[in-house]
Amino acid sequence: MNKSKITVVGLGPGAAGHISLETYKLLKTSKANIFRTEVHPSVKGLQEEGIVFEACDHFYKEEASFEEVYSHIVEYVLKKATETDVVYAVPGSPLVAERTVVLLREYANSQNFEVEIKPAMSFLDLAYVDLGIDPIEGLRIIDASDTLAIEDAGKYPLMITQVYNTFVASDLKLTLMDILGDDAEIYFLRNLGLEDSVCIKIPVFELDRQEDINHLSSVFVPVQAREISSEGSSMDIEPLVDVIKTLREPGGCMWDREQSHTTIRANMIEEVYEFIEAVELEDYKGMKEELGDILMQVVFHARIAEENGIFTMQDIIDEVSEKLVRRHPHVFGTLEVGSSAEILDNWEAIKKVEKKERVSVLDGVYKGLPSLLRAHKLQKKAAKVGFDWDNIEDVYNKVLEEWAELKEAIEEKNTLEMENELGDFYFSLVNYARHLKIDSEVSLTKTNDKFTRRFNFVESQVMASGKGWDDFSLEELDRFWVSAKAIETNRGK
Repeated sequence: MNKSKITVVGLGPGAAGHISLETYKLLKTSKANIFRTEVHPSVKGLQEEGIVFEACDHFYKEEASFEEVYSHIVEYVLKKATETDVVYAVPGSPLVAERTVVLLREYANSQNFEVEIKPAMSFLDLAYVDLGIDPIEGLRIIDASDTLAIEDAGKYPLMITQVYNTFVASDLKLTLMDILGDDAEIYFLRNLGLEDSVCIKIPVFELDRQEDINHLSSVFVPVQAREISSEGSSMDIEPLVDVIKTLREPGGCMWDREQSHTTIRANMIEEVYEFIEAVELEDYKGMKEELGDILMQVVFHARIAEENGIFTMQDIIDEVSEKLVRRHPHVFGTLEVGSSAEILDNWEAIKKVEKKERVSVLDGVYKGLPSLLRAHKLQKKAAKVGFDWDNIEDVYNKVLEEWAELKEAIEEKNTLEMENELGDFYFSLVNYARHLKIDSEVSLTKTNDKFTRRFNFVESQVMASGKGWDDFSLEELDRFWVSAKAIETNRGK
């Protein structure tokens, strides 16, 4: 049995001239055109071209909520599709802020329907021009009814759609005033692409005072400082910033004032490893303490940089926030992804655009990394361009090959070659671990910790005996070691 086909098209953001030629031909030849609404600037021009359709506007009058309206529209489209192939048309683009298309795809997947979505111009394409913004810098698009998402307004560029009447605009205004303050600047957009299009900057309190607020109205909220009400609460990093500032000022701590980026760089590495140890031990109190120490290092470096006029703590926060928004277009933008693998691929593609100074595939893997971690990253980078073994058996054979070459160098007592071959052997082991989905750095860290625990037990037995190390044979010490292993096994470690 052949699947019924539903072709979803977009009517563009404004006049009929924004409709693609492919969409126009589909509408012209289809025997069943269904428009979500005929309240759209392009409809009159399509009617003049002799295009026949039925609209779903009556559902808006019959149902109590938009979710009910959208569900009934989708049910109707699916019912019609059981009789013939259908072209379903929505305002703008089918993939931008169009709830009925989301529902249609969900329902169609569980039933005997084929859904094909055609690309279309969105009002966003016009908004980018009028606002002078580049979406690669980050943009989240939400519906005006999405009150939870609106709570994050001001943290990142936010486009709020479906501000379709004064009542919605008034409700949105009150919400934004609570979050951003009465005078925060936002942009009101209406009828983009038409002769009477509007894109103006206004204070939040004037939002519902705009003329002709209609179904083609939207609001753009740029990134801005947020006002926090006296009743609300917010994370505050200022106490730590102030403490570090005081320590670095005249009259502060002599040691802290003498430090530079170079002298305290090792501290950062040490604090990170102490945090990793707390994670391995599932020591949540320790994790909290070590994260505080790491944060202190970040603030310390930021203070040194600010004193030299290079950058500030706020610059760090702003830059990483903007980067996260920019690298998650599937969350803050319109990109659709189907798996974590697609997300990682898109992340790397965005990084390539950002890091244009990186020419080589291996650029960005820093020499200062621990050797095992650096080897893992180098191999992972090379693998992304296809420079990798096809199967794990080949990797295992490479490990054996490098081991044989190391043994040969040892037999020849060639110190330089022994060093080279040992490095090759380590590198091949890291590669083998990577193919096993094991992080060599983490694995060796666990072994170091395990050795430390067991050796401490052996040491405790020696001290408890009242004797010295020299009084024990290796065999006796090894028995203590075996006892330590047995204790850990019984404890489930």
